[in-house]
Amino acid sequence: MPRVVIDNQSVDVPEGSTVLDAARKLGLDIPALCFLDGFEPSTSCMLCLVKIKNGGHLVPSCATRAEDGMEIESETDEVRQMRKVGLELLLSDHLGDCTAPCQIACPAHMDIPLMLRQVAAGRLGEAIVTVKRDIALPAVLGRICSEPCERGCRRRDVDHPVSICLVKRCVADVDLASDVPYLPLCKPQTGKTVAIVGAGPTGLTAAFHLLQEGHACTLFDALHESGGKLRSEFDDKRLPRDILDKEIAVIERLGATFRPGVRVGRDTKLDELRERFDAVLVSVGALADGDADALGLSITGGSEGKSAKLRLEVDRSTHQTALAGVFAAGDAIGPGKLVVRCVAEGKAAAFCIDQHLRRIDVTGLPRSFTTRYGRLRDEELALMLEAAGAENRIVPGGGPGSGFTDEQARVESRRCLHCDCTKQDTCKLRRYAQMYGAGANRFRGERRSLEFHRQHADVVYEPGKCILCGLCVQIAGEAAEPLGLTFVGRGFDVRVAVPFDRSLADGLQRVARKCAHACPTAALTLRTAGGDPTDRTKSY
Repeated sequence: MPRVVIDNQSVDVPEGSTVLDAARKLGLDIPALCFLDGFEPSTSCMLCLVKIKNGGHLVPSCATRAEDGMEIESETDEVRQMRKVGLELLLSDHLGDCTAPCQIACPAHMDIPLMLRQVAAGRLGEAIVTVKRDIALPAVLGRICSEPCERGCRRRDVDHPVSICLVKRCVADVDLASDVPYLPLCKPQTGKTVAIVGAGPTGLTAAFHLLQEGHACTLFDALHESGGKLRSEFDDKRLPRDILDKEIAVIERLGATFRPGVRVGRDTKLDELRERFDAVLVSVGALADGDADALGLSITGGSEGKSAKLRLEVDRSTHQTALAGVFAAGDAIGPGKLVVRCVAEGKAAAFCIDQHLRRIDVTGLPRSFTTRYGRLRDEELALMLEAAGAENRIVPGGGPGSGFTDEQARVESRRCLHCDCTKQDTCKLRRYAQMYGAGANRFRGERRSLEFHRQHADVVYEPGKCILCGLCVQIAGEAAEPLGLTFVGRGFDVRVAVPFDRSLADGLQRVARKCAHACPTAALTLRTAGGDPTDRTKSY
């Protein structure tokens, strides 16, 4: 039985094992896009490179037999740099949006495409779960949001953007009208406590997310009703008070404690809160003259009596102030924010506070790696439109301020072009690109043309996302598909296709779904009976 040493760790492996087998036995995560257990290594991606110290050369670990006495390095700067270059070469010819433009444009980065798929399928109960992963007050925002997501919607380049906010409002209203509105699951209590100074949209959102992490939250507000500028800046016609009260009640049901009529600086001091609580979030809204002394925090801005420009000094990435354990967000650190941005900052601050409470480095919300289609040509948009509803944007029949019926929300949701990646949570190319800090545009050349092969009842093939790993070719061959798949073309023009220019339905008659599951990107994806891409939470 060969014994090899990888990164100074010894391991015995059966005869015939590869270096990749040995690494996995040690629990090492060596990237491998083109390799699948049970199939022959193709060494096409070259991401599983390791260095053999004995010979001083780099080899693909998926195809290199482990030999007794081998000493291997898998995580040196040289190895990691070569893997990064390999990823950047693959990305140079990769065409797709990891994250949809609407989701990128949403300050809270709500998973809008997934919500739209769920609503289109009539699964509003699942849709509210998706919405509330990122949005604490969806019924409120469905009425007053400035709709930045719709400005990012690619459907607007065809006719009009999808009415995302009204769909979200419908989902939230249906939930609020139910006997038991949805409550996100909360992790076990951590014993940690957070004081939130200000119960406006920022503070309410922060409490919503911190409670789910198991931290107890107490919200202090100088006013006798929670809501902050949600009550002062919007009249009852645009934002009915019963809707606001119901959404605040959901946060209270999660476990939040409210202390109305308590002004920090008058009824209690910030230092007292620091002593009583494990962390403090200051989300008091726009600052006025005198707030600096009351809060005991560093404040900048303000000139010639223009107190509206006052703001707390804070690290914008981590929301930390100069006082240990004290964080700030919302209008207190930059006045005049849209409500949706206050909600986004409440979510981000909660993430940072959770890191602080768990005694890990406070780094702020991570940035997700994404590639972009860029601007699509008219003919490419037409291809996307083939899989979307042809209806024009729906206008609610009740006039301004009214919302969608369930059926209107379903029809409107079907207008989505589905330009997100259905494997964004499991795509190995994306995962490793983020892990190695790969740049999507380092070797970018002329962009491929967008293509969709939709002839198959079970899968959709998008050649622009194919990295030529060959797994689908091998799977089809093992299953003895009558035609199967093969590599067609030469050099940079090589692509995976069905022989003799036959359709995807002809080539994959037996193992289409298996090929889609094995695809490391989203070149092959499953589709529902209705033809739309399947929810990624259901498929992968």
